[in-house]
Amino acid sequence: MPEQSVQAPRAWAEFTDPADEGQVLRCDLTWLTSRYTCIFGNGCPGIYADRPDDGCCTLGAHFSDKADERRVAKAMRRLTADDWQLRAVGRGDWVEVDDEGSRKTRVVDGACVFLNRPGFPGGTGCALHAWALGRGEEPLTVKPDVCWQLPIRRRYREVDRGDGTSYLEITIEEYTRAGWGPGGHDLDWYCSANTEAHVAPEPLYVTNAAELVELMGRAAYDALVPLCEERLARHDALTLHPATRAATTGSARA
Repeated sequence: MPEQSVQAPRAWAEFTDPADEGQVLRCDLTWLTSRYTCIFGNGCPGIYADRPDDGCCTLGAHFSDKADERRVAKAMRRLTADDWQLRAVGRGDWVEVDDEGSRKTRVVDGACVFLNRPGFPGGTGCALHAWALGRGEEPLTVKPDVCWQLPIRRRYREVDRGDGTSYLEITIEEYTRAGWGPGGHDLDWYCSANTEAHVAPEPLYVTNAAELVELMGRAAYDALVPLCEERLARHDALTLHPATRAATTGSARA
């Protein structure tokens, strides 16, 4: 697979959060104006070669906090057997604890308990995701945080201005392999820098608007949009995302 190096020039924008002057958004415009899109069910080979139908659902999903788990639990109780293939085994036992004591969705037969396998009449893929779409809702309202955010990454950092004051820096960026720590190198395939996933007709800040609004807030997203539009209007090839460039020019290399 022609995965591209992410060690390339990037365009960044920083601006004060219109909704909170104590916060500064630091946004990776290279990533946000890329043509990345999730290709699950449309050519995604899965993060592990021996589990090609799982996408990135093989490991299950860690909860970001108690509120995240409660939200998923509420949605889980609304799934029927027509929505959720493993409902009979998962409804009463859908959470497990990993070796480090963190709570996550249970893994059953090699993948997340919410993953509907190929051949299920309700369709392949995340039962929560499909259930939300079928009711005209955003999947982010029912899925674990890590599932709907990836491969967008939000990070926080307290920045000292040097004058006795500080501000909260919120970074919105690409969740690269490195974001997974050492385990990222163990993935057989990863989407964010792979040309096969940079095929969206519109840039990521448009296609993932709902997720970005949830991560940044509406006011900050509205401030981000013209910055992305301005960058695209300049046709800055130097800071074009490497995978978008390769997918567009056909210069992808194995």
